[in-house]
Amino acid sequence: MTRTLLLANRLREVLLNGKWIANTNYKEQLEGVSWAHAIQKVGNLNTIAALTFHVNYYLAGLLQVFQGGQLDIRDKYSFDLPELTSAEDWDRLVHDFLSNSEKFASCVEQMPDNLLGQPFVDEKYGTYLRNIEGVIEHSYYHLGQISLLRKLILHGSA
Repeated sequence: MTRTLLLANRLREVLLNGKWIANTNYKEQLEGVSWAHAIQKVGNLNTIAALTFHVNYYLAGLLQVFQGGQLDIRDKYSFDLPELTSAEDWDRLVHDFLSNSEKFASCVEQMPDNLLGQPFVDEKYGTYLRNIEGVIEHSYYHLGQISLLRKLILHGSA
């Protein structure tokens, strides 16, 4: 099995269909959340919608590079979630997130292994491997937050 296939499998595990590390994944957590719950504040924490937007922002930005485009994303914009005013807005965000998740994993799966050690856009951004592993780690971090927020909201502790 190639390293890129192993990485793609890890991405699918956290984003789409796995249960090995966290016993859940984004798809499972997000599909059961209503628009009202997605935008519900719990104290001063980010909302489920904001965290979903945040992770999707990075997926879409890196995916653009994988597909031959420029690296246009900036950390300072990663939480600039447009207001979600309807269930349709929330459904669109979840759909975009899941679609980008699969596209991202597919791009990684199709990469040649020798690309993993190459600089990502510029040497200051590290290698392709470092960025892909960063997405996996970052995704698990925020999946934990989403899972806890979902429990607080759905079980009335918020």
